[in-house]
Amino acid sequence: MASAGERPPLSSDLVEAAFFDLDKTVIAKASVVAFGTPLYREGLISRRTILRGLWGQLVYLHLGADETKIARMRTSVLALTKGWDQARVRAIVEEALEAVVQPIIYAEALELMAAHRAAGRLIVIVSASPEEIVLPLARYLNTDAAIASRAEIDAEGRYTGQMAFDAFGAAKVEAMSRLARERGIDLTASWGYSDSATDVPMLEAVGHPVAVNADRELARAATERGWERRDFTRPVRLRPRRPRLAPVAAAGAAVAVAGGGAAAWWYTRQDPEARARLAGWGRVGLARAQSTLSFLAATTPRATRMARRRSFFMLAG
Repeated sequence: MASAGERPPLSSDLVEAAFFDLDKTVIAKASVVAFGTPLYREGLISRRTILRGLWGQLVYLHLGADETKIARMRTSVLALTKGWDQARVRAIVEEALEAVVQPIIYAEALELMAAHRAAGRLIVIVSASPEEIVLPLARYLNTDAAIASRAEIDAEGRYTGQMAFDAFGAAKVEAMSRLARERGIDLTASWGYSDSATDVPMLEAVGHPVAVNADRELARAATERGWERRDFTRPVRLRPRRPRLAPVAAAGAAVAVAGGGAAAWWYTRQDPEARARLAGWGRVGLARAQSTLSFLAATTPRATRMARRRSFFMLAG
């Protein structure tokens, strides 16, 4: 099997590319979750959202989610963002980008990108995360292109709660194929990296699929298909740490779960099987959850009151 630095012969004048999933592949956590802290700090996420998100993240970590549940979670998250101002979200992400992303970029991903660039390949980020996060991060990483999900925006520049383009599953492959036609990319000579079984179609679309930090289903698929597997374990900073102007509230770390986990809380209310499986976590898992919630309540009453007053977005029901 060819290494990232090797270039097999290409047909005609086509070029190669390396397609990287973002979450858990290039960065060490879900990008939406990573930006939970600045969204909370700016008042877009309330204390109630924090608590729901924390519970939802615990559900997701312990139970996992298939494509149907992921789709349900995504729909719920979209509903939660309805009414948010897109320009404000973009400004928050841009301002917080370096501080949020610096500590969680995998060194192995950066090394692979450098090797692919040296071999003359295009570097492309392909993520189901929203473009408000993916595009600035792709520029920060100096990639050649990026594919991301796009939310529908109304005439006033606010999210409608609907999706204009969902870069998930087979839709990633469609977007990759369009980009290949536009940029003259030979997909059969290109590379793909992802951690999730939902990206099997993306990995099947390239000639060199690589499972990175693979979840259980992707690990099984990679073994069955003889795909290369890698583990990324070394988050690094691209640049030296800058001194912070002010300490971040203790609630910041806990609220980061709100972005990616809020909808998972919702599906457990409607899924008896999920509730039954949750009951099997035992005393240790529940004690940890209660301890985290107690810490959050004890350390951030002032911060959460401020967020509640400033936020124009509150959960319904």
